[in-house]
Amino acid sequence: MFSNIYAGRRVLITGHTGFKGTWLASWLLQLGAEVGGLSNGLPSQPSNFEVLGLQNRLKHYPGDVTDAARVAEVLADFKPEIVFHLAAQALVRRSYRDPAGTFATNAMGSLHVLEGVRRTPSVRALVMITSDKCYRNVEWIWGYRENDMLGGDDPYSASKACAELISHSYIKSFFQPAEGVAAVATARAGNVIGGGDWAEDRIVPDCVRSWSAGQAVQIRNPNATRPWQHVLEPLSGYLQLGAALWERQGKVLGQAYNFGPDSTVNHPVSKLIEALAGYWQDAKWVYGQPAGAQQHEATLLKLCCDKALADLAWRPTLTFAGTVQFTGEWYRHYCTGGGAGLYALTQKQIGEYCRQAEQGGLAWTR
Repeated sequence: MFSNIYAGRRVLITGHTGFKGTWLASWLLQLGAEVGGLSNGLPSQPSNFEVLGLQNRLKHYPGDVTDAARVAEVLADFKPEIVFHLAAQALVRRSYRDPAGTFATNAMGSLHVLEGVRRTPSVRALVMITSDKCYRNVEWIWGYRENDMLGGDDPYSASKACAELISHSYIKSFFQPAEGVAAVATARAGNVIGGGDWAEDRIVPDCVRSWSAGQAVQIRNPNATRPWQHVLEPLSGYLQLGAALWERQGKVLGQAYNFGPDSTVNHPVSKLIEALAGYWQDAKWVYGQPAGAQQHEATLLKLCCDKALADLAWRPTLTFAGTVQFTGEWYRHYCTGGGAGLYALTQKQIGEYCRQAEQGGLAWTR
């Protein structure tokens, strides 16, 4: 997988205790990497980091990306060869409650990682993960391309656009191709689902919490359309991009890439709920905004991933049904087994995902 580039490499993940971070760490461990992580704590309870026992499987560094000195200290101690920057305040509605904290983490935290990597000779490749919401969303029906306008009405989206602008500036100023200079690119994806996500104000965790308690879940925007994808889909893109940066493939250096599902996986929230309900008995839901929920939320957002296909030979693997199956089975196992054996299940799903990708002839499986 990924030309065996990750085997034996020191790989640092910022935000490794988060939803995407725990899955990326699990996959890198399967690939034979020596994994380190920087995080300011556990983002939720339950915590997928604890459920998977990752604290015993990697080198954990407590700390916050808003602390430039701590970022530099961790980089100097772990001496990573590859860095994946995932640490973020990732919730739109929370960004309304704490806009300053959101900008501090997503914009200044990204700057601190870029500056730290610039001063760390061991780093050969850096993948900066932002979000599909970095685009100025006018809710048109076609997918956003990497050269479309950046921006955002809500603090979260604007902060991710800032992270992209900061990354672009650092790439042009400090990360031009040269001996001993890290290769850098940015990655944009969003609306991932999968086992182990327990964040607030996210549709799948909300459903699991309510249904496991025998309650009806309240659905704010049933007609909102999203490019639903399993968490392993963008992670395969991040890993493929990291491998290409490691190999110094000229076409990817300093570039931005979208990683999203096929257009057939763009479905309204209502369809996702109906499909997920098949994994629970007596699943119930009601439509309507809770009191005080007046903040703006996008109703349509799609990505064009042609560039990732052209430069990285990357494309998604799972169907919508497969995405829901992976997700529903993981949570059903958690709710019936109390978390036992979930690291093995997570590794099994990664293996099954890789098998399906290999059957589909995806380039990264070689």
